Amino acid sequence: MQPVADQRVVNADYYQVSEFFTPEQRAIQQAVRQWVDTRLRPIIDDYAQRAECPTHLIPEMAQLGIFGPFIPEEYGGAGLDYISYGLIMQELEAGDSGIRSMASVQSSLVMYPIWKFGSEAQRRKYLPRLARGEWMGCFGLTEPNHGSNPAGMESYFYEEGDFYVVQGRKMWISNAPFADIAVVWAKDPEGKIRGLILERGMEGFSTPEIHRKWSLRASATGELVMDRVKVPKENLLPGVVGLKGPLSCLNSARYGIAWGAIGAAIDCYRTAVQYSLQRVQFGKPIASFQLIQAKLAEMLTEITKAQLLALRLGQLMNEGRATPQQISMAKRNNVAMALEVARTARQILGGMGITGDYPIMRHMMNLESVITYEGTHEVHLLITGQDITGISAFV
Repeated sequence: MQPVADQRVVNADYYQVSEFFTPEQRAIQQAVRQWVDTRLRPIIDDYAQRAECPTHLIPEMAQLGIFGPFIPEEYGGAGLDYISYGLIMQELEAGDSGIRSMASVQSSLVMYPIWKFGSEAQRRKYLPRLARGEWMGCFGLTEPNHGSNPAGMESYFYEEGDFYVVQGRKMWISNAPFADIAVVWAKDPEGKIRGLILERGMEGFSTPEIHRKWSLRASATGELVMDRVKVPKENLLPGVVGLKGPLSCLNSARYGIAWGAIGAAIDCYRTAVQYSLQRVQFGKPIASFQLIQAKLAEMLTEITKAQLLALRLGQLMNEGRATPQQISMAKRNNVAMALEVARTARQILGGMGITGDYPIMRHMMNLESVITYEGTHEVHLLITGQDITGISAFV
């Protein structure tokens, strides 16, 4: 490969955004990047081709502090800031969106609500085990008939002696097939949305896996089926009532996605740069052609813009000032950017771009899911539109 003198170009840090990171943040990023390079990259294509989740990596991920990094140390977390969390998600998704998704669900959708809305007993019982990867969790909000409209959920529960009895079904649930616990959102007899912690082994609770996916093939996705599941009353999250609970969890997850998508984009971009320098046509590397250079320049420009957006959002998150609407904008923009970068990179690689020898098609297929989940691209546009005009276009 011909050398590229400026490492900012190779590493896609064109505006030297990393200079804004603390030494601790850079060390965390480097540690996760090294783990991805040595432990995940060598195996991920094989697992994606076989549509299997490499769950054997969970203990290693826990050892690195990937699960619940922003959770206080007293509950087993690392007590890190939100930029560190974003960098962890970025490096994981540079490996594979499905692996980032597994970590994102564990951290933002399972550990976060227990930390924020759980009782002290629930925090002590669940969070340390989740941080150590001894238990894995999933998040039950989306239903077969209610995706973008979670308020319409049909799952419900009622009181029966010392238990709550939960009835309903959740769909498209990451980690469900192997999860030990599930944070499930359902309506109480008054129609108010509450969160409950269900555990594997409870009678009537099953998690069938969804097969034949073209996307997120290295991530385990399933359903949550609750047929009169008896849940101890102490498993009800006491700290929140209404959609504020699950939506605040989604804000944390969307924030991680905004960073994670950058990782997928960078991996595609770097692959395209390296390939264009190696691939010779008409007697010279294709990197010398104007159209190829234009594609690479556009890719790097969009990645840089996304990095700056994520950095500022991370600063606002650390200050407790980030709004859900700001998080929404970053998620929508950065995922759309990453998907476009992946498609452009695939064009540069030509036919080789569709093979497992390169990560681009896997990233592209994964991002087709990421642009839809945690709020679709169109829903996030309307969230921004409502923030601009003060008028809701949802009703």
